[in-house]
Amino acid sequence: MLTPFDDYPVHQTASPIAHVGNGHPNHYDRFWFNGYNEQVYFALAMGVYPNRGIIDAAFSVVHDDVQRSVFASGRVPLDRTRTSIGPITVDIVEPLRVNRIRIDAPEHGLVADLTATARTAAYEEPRQTRYAEADPIMDVTRATQMVRWAGELRAGDDSFTLGAAGEPGARDARGARGARGEESLGTVGTKDRSWGVRGLGGQIPMAPRRQQHQVFFLWAPLNFADECLHYMVFEDETGRVQTQAAALLPVIGADDPVFGPDTGIRRLSDVRHQVSWAPGLRRSDGATLLLGPDDSPGDRVTLEPVHTFRMKGVGYSHPVWGHGQWHDELAVGGELHKVADLDTLAPDCLHLQQVMRASWAGRTGLGVLEQLVIGPYSPGGFRAVLDGAPARTKG
Repeated sequence: MLTPFDDYPVHQTASPIAHVGNGHPNHYDRFWFNGYNEQVYFALAMGVYPNRGIIDAAFSVVHDDVQRSVFASGRVPLDRTRTSIGPITVDIVEPLRVNRIRIDAPEHGLVADLTATARTAAYEEPRQTRYAEADPIMDVTRATQMVRWAGELRAGDDSFTLGAAGEPGARDARGARGARGEESLGTVGTKDRSWGVRGLGGQIPMAPRRQQHQVFFLWAPLNFADECLHYMVFEDETGRVQTQAAALLPVIGADDPVFGPDTGIRRLSDVRHQVSWAPGLRRSDGATLLLGPDDSPGDRVTLEPVHTFRMKGVGYSHPVWGHGQWHDELAVGGELHKVADLDTLAPDCLHLQQVMRASWAGRTGLGVLEQLVIGPYSPGGFRAVLDGAPARTKG
């Protein structure tokens, strides 16, 4: 089946672009964006599942300890340049440099017109491949990029003008100082493009897996004024590293490259993490990244939580609006939660991102620490599928 993209020289096989992933039903292609400052966090996810014939998207905001979301799902358009569904639109204004997101869901208390501009070049994470016995549950490529945001956002009764002259760091993201004495970054965040195969709703019928389900995943893109730090890791239940990557990403100017061999990205080795787990839960109440083998003070990045966002707000593990599930030709819905009510061990509340105030070698920045811990993980004291972290001993 031919589509407009077949007029571009982008083919990877002898098949038309519409035929992807050797027909695997769990093939996906996704946009992910987040943005944050000290007052507000927002995220958008949009996924295309061509072998299921589905496109879905969600947008969610955390502000004043309330998480508000809108979801949309429908039939995937044949024209892959149509990156919109219902009230949610993603525009590729300039590839790898400028994106625009538009949300028009006033009935769910969410309206936005926001532009993300690259702060760094795109970083290709190592390919992430995991199997459960013979079943490929993940085979993914991800490109991660730090961004700054400008535009208008309304959540409930509150409105925000991001990137305006009055916002900290709007005119000098490299060196302005805020009232706390740290670098004022304005509203920053991450663009994440990933594609490949990963678990979706409506799984393929198969024999029950004999292996216990276990995931330990951290993902930490951190924005500082002059350069950014990115860290990700998968570990098994003993803490043995399965996949890991860390890199320093220089903050770029308007004419600097966003891809290719001359981006200045520097990969790091010997990076480790220390997570302080909140007793009774599977989320942190702070963490440290160690960038060198000798644990010197200049190699310690300390992370202090500011906001907590449950990824169910953009469809991850959502019991109704999970990714890649058929609802109708077009279906739109919304929900609202108090953040404190989501502080549970419910399966749809385990996957989360925390906005973190990051301190590193005299610098202060903002970033996120994404966390997903399912099943046993002995370094954190988790023994069962969904038990909470043990209470801390006094002394």
